[in-house]
Amino acid sequence: MTAAITAAENGASVTLVEKNEKLGKKLYITGKGRCNLTNTASVEDTLRSVPRGAKFLRSSLAAFDSARIMEWMESLGCPLKAERGGRVFPASDKASDVTRALTRRMNRLGAAVILNAAASEILAEDGRVTGVSVNNGNGTIRADGVILAAGGLSYPATGSTGDGYALARSLGHTVAETAPSLVPLLSNAEWVRGLAGLSLSMVGVNAEWNGKRIMCETGDMLFTHTGVSGPLILTLSSLIPNPREFSKLRLTVDLKPGMTAEMIEKRLIAELSASPNKLLRNLLLSWLPSRLAETFVTLCGFNIDVKASEITKAKRVGLTETLKRLPIPVSSLAGYDEAIITRGGITLGEIDPKTLESKLARGLFFCGEVIDADALTGGYNLTIAISTGAKAGTRAAFQAGVGLVV
Repeated sequence: MTAAITAAENGASVTLVEKNEKLGKKLYITGKGRCNLTNTASVEDTLRSVPRGAKFLRSSLAAFDSARIMEWMESLGCPLKAERGGRVFPASDKASDVTRALTRRMNRLGAAVILNAAASEILAEDGRVTGVSVNNGNGTIRADGVILAAGGLSYPATGSTGDGYALARSLGHTVAETAPSLVPLLSNAEWVRGLAGLSLSMVGVNAEWNGKRIMCETGDMLFTHTGVSGPLILTLSSLIPNPREFSKLRLTVDLKPGMTAEMIEKRLIAELSASPNKLLRNLLLSWLPSRLAETFVTLCGFNIDVKASEITKAKRVGLTETLKRLPIPVSSLAGYDEAIITRGGITLGEIDPKTLESKLARGLFFCGEVIDADALTGGYNLTIAISTGAKAGTRAAFQAGVGLVV
């Protein structure tokens, strides 16, 4: 929608082809229905939140950064507000206000919209695109340029089914291997799944890949009926070097990040000595949520009814170690139906970063999640979508001619 608007603002006659029954369907579920539109972070800070494709995105973000996105959206009649972590939302907390603002602008510019229709082929002659074949009886739309903004594979119910990859391949482009990202992690451990629904606040999540640390952060996480989730876990899923090699990942949780091992040891000695007849699982209720306390005892190799007086020095050391480094077995990523974004996509080396035009087919432009660039949570991925959409729309209007299909 941003690409269509900016192209029309620069004099192009625009037709937007939308496979869904309405525009902006995925926007309605972003930010839990509130639409985390962007982040107040600077361009440099935004780029630091981009694990893949940061260098490529610099030109687009510099031209249309978060400050400009906010100014632009408010000029379209969508007031915004910033919250914790710089996350920006519509002041109304309604994602629909973003979609309505964009739709109003498209209508005022005269951009045509074809709903319930998908591009089945991008037409090209002599190395230049000439239009798009559209299904559902819409025939062929002739155009001087085409902007491919088809998204990735995440949340397929919203229409993201990888169509853009096939269209790009048909014109000679290669697609970097895709995988779900910003997604929960799955676990085969019964005790993990048994804690489904338990949320842990301000714990330390530490992850190593093949012995090299890839994460050490404090925040919130959640046990689910299939594994683990929450903000830190979603971020971790994006930092994993190779989603196909989970055997190289070691994930541990520091249940007491505010205490050193020495502090824990000292407190344990005092509490075990003060209540020798108390069951360990009951003593641990002052340390851990009740559901986790019982599980924790068995994970440390103790009988569920072990008493404080039975905890030897060696066993106490083991308790301390597990409180600081509780291992969480994980087996794989959850699927695309739970993924906020898709990692991978159209290879960046085949796209001009300054114009977002294909290096293989003149008049073909790319923007958004279809390309091999993605970011962490916090509004950064929609920032990328809007900034690349603005770049693609503007450059396509200048370079491809007056007729554009998005």
